[in-house]
Amino acid sequence: MPLSEQEQRLLEEMERGLYQNDADFVATVNPRRGRVNYSILVVGVLLGVVGIGTLVGGVILQLPLVGILGFGVMFAGVLLAVSPPAGSGSSAAAPSSTSSKAGKPRSSFMDSLNERWEKRQEGQE
Repeated sequence: MPLSEQEQRLLEEMERGLYQNDADFVATVNPRRGRVNYSILVVGVLLGVVGIGTLVGGVILQLPLVGILGFGVMFAGVLLAVSPPAGSGSSAAAPSSTSSKAGKPRSSFMDSLNERWEKRQEGQE
């Protein structure tokens, strides 16, 4: 179901306000936040496959220690494969640099949205 023109304008206004007032949030959810490091991805997938093989081998040989080791290797490989790149901008220093001004813009942005909503509701009645 397509959006009406008014809904599209409202959505665009909300997006512009979000980009202006909450840059940290936009940086964390932006799909273009960094390039994929394929070498780390391949190493992670290979570790996952080796871990699964070791886990299955431990179950077949009935050696719990080998199975636990295989699970650990598999888990480490999956974590390595799905972890964000090192320079993705989601470091701990980014939120602390804007923490002093983070509360005010969010509340004013939400207040302005609430005011607009109330004005629209009063205009439609």
